[in-house]
Amino acid sequence: MNLSPKRFLPPQIALFGGAIAATATLSLFVPGLSTSVRAALQDSPKAVLDEAWQIVNREYVDGTFNKVNWQQVRQKLLGKEYSSREEAYTALKGALEQLGDPYTRFMDPEQYEALTSQTSGELSGVGLRLEEDKNTKVIKVVEPIENSPAIKAGLQVADKIVSIDGKPTKGMTVEEAAKLIRGQVGTEVTLKIERDGKGTFDVTMTRARIELMAVRHSVKQEGKTRVGYIRLQEFSSHAAEQMQRAIEDLNNKKVDAFVLDLRGNPGGLLYASVDIARMWMDKGSIVKTVDRAGHDEELTNNRTALTKLPLAVLVDGNSASASEILSGALQDNGRATIIGTQTFGKALVQSVHSLSDGSGLAVTIAHYYTPKGTDINHKGITPDIKVDLNDEQKQKLVANPNWVASQQDPCYSRAVQVLQAKLINSPPMAAQ
Repeated sequence: MNLSPKRFLPPQIALFGGAIAATATLSLFVPGLSTSVRAALQDSPKAVLDEAWQIVNREYVDGTFNKVNWQQVRQKLLGKEYSSREEAYTALKGALEQLGDPYTRFMDPEQYEALTSQTSGELSGVGLRLEEDKNTKVIKVVEPIENSPAIKAGLQVADKIVSIDGKPTKGMTVEEAAKLIRGQVGTEVTLKIERDGKGTFDVTMTRARIELMAVRHSVKQEGKTRVGYIRLQEFSSHAAEQMQRAIEDLNNKKVDAFVLDLRGNPGGLLYASVDIARMWMDKGSIVKTVDRAGHDEELTNNRTALTKLPLAVLVDGNSASASEILSGALQDNGRATIIGTQTFGKALVQSVHSLSDGSGLAVTIAHYYTPKGTDINHKGITPDIKVDLNDEQKQKLVANPNWVASQQDPCYSRAVQVLQAKLINSPPMAAQ
């Protein structure tokens, strides 16, 4: 299997834990099975087991299957009778565990649907982030999402949700409330809201498809230096276009340098990390992927950089997978200074498949290496400048979110120092 960039376009779903390729449903029964046997399989929970087994057999990165007799695993899976799909799912999960790979995993229909919604960079609903008040147990609004029906309806932070379509929320979990609020695009939902100083009132909204913001940016004046700060939270299907808008906006605002914050970013789509890398670099390699047959594919830059201004990248132990692809590419090409702590260390690529009953399977299909050929699996990216925060510093940043990307943030503060030194020692470079 020769991994081509085309394989990753367009994405259908992605995993936070790693860069993936999305594929169409692949349901192949072994040739030679009689029509009656195939019919029996399709009418039983064994159909999904065989679909999943075939995908792993065909694509899994380790051709020895962790030294497990994979043919024997199939015989055992299909040789047993299952009283329910749940029992079959449990058996499949047990089979996959033998591979010793936490990233190759089965998802039941609900988990697969949640994954699809979460990592597509979109959601269907009204655009509310909710939480339960620890003291009153009331469900309240944490944030109305940008460009959502909730924003247009005027909902605010701390609004309490009394009922959803007439159903009282008392005793509901946040998950139960969210499930009631979500629904098909174009349908309506009515929330009874309680707001301090205004009492209770009804708000009816029409559910819509909402693009989630993976990228946030701002200009920070640090002495005489205008820093373009960009925080990338995940590599979703909309991350690259959002990153492009952010860089172009900051270029127009005449920043002197950039800070790209990848702290806490768990990864996402491979193609998104490649597209974003190309916004920062004109030439050089980005990443090389190698499948189980030893076929490799090197993805490179294509002279589409949006800026040549100095760049610092912030990382931590939760910067994983696609974050590490981007960090490794910028570091190995000498394009950025990496600042923070050792990254997570995940150098595996997954493909995600939908199965015939609505469930899903993520399977590891390749290893990846940085441009210099470094295997970072279980090791991570080593920052150019290490900034280790003690527990007290971490707690202060959590308790004071507005301190992030300020002089009270040790990693950001160090990045500003590095960038200012570069600006002093190097002639200014115009943004492209």
